[in-house]
Amino acid sequence: MTVLDETPTPVHVVGALRDLVSAEATAEAPGASMEAGDLEQAVWVRLLEQLGADGPPPDAARWVRAAVRAEARRARRKAARELPYRHEPSTDPAGGPERAALRSERRRVLRAAVARTPGNCPRLLAAMLSPHDPTYREIAGTLGISQGSLGPLRSRCLGCLRRMLAAEVAAPEHRGKER
Repeated sequence: MTVLDETPTPVHVVGALRDLVSAEATAEAPGASMEAGDLEQAVWVRLLEQLGADGPPPDAARWVRAAVRAEARRARRKAARELPYRHEPSTDPAGGPERAALRSERRRVLRAAVARTPGNCPRLLAAMLSPHDPTYREIAGTLGISQGSLGPLRSRCLGCLRRMLAAEVAAPEHRGKER
């Protein structure tokens, strides 16, 4: 007579099946691409659920073998559906969150520099950077200047902006010294 026939309490069932669950999980784990301990733990959870609902299984050894194989199949299906996280460069044209953050920071710095330019330059440059892409005629009308003077004004404003941004980003001198 086995321990299971005498007293089918959860403690005795677990004690009697410990070696069998461990051996079955160790045998099935490599085929399921998972750790034997993880597979064993999943089977123990399933067994405890079984004990709480219906009591001990009539043929515990057969039940353990079937449960280990079922958990291994579930792990294989899950692995086929889920992709592991890999920190690789994104193939996304937007470039992922790092590039999005850098683009956002560049836009913020550019808009701050535009706001510091003198005269009509902030309004002109803001209009040129507008996502609505206004025409020269629309920009000239908004600023209240002639369309012919817009080109030279644009050139002066862009030159001023270029000098401001170049001064903010100090280029290293020869031999690594900063200017």
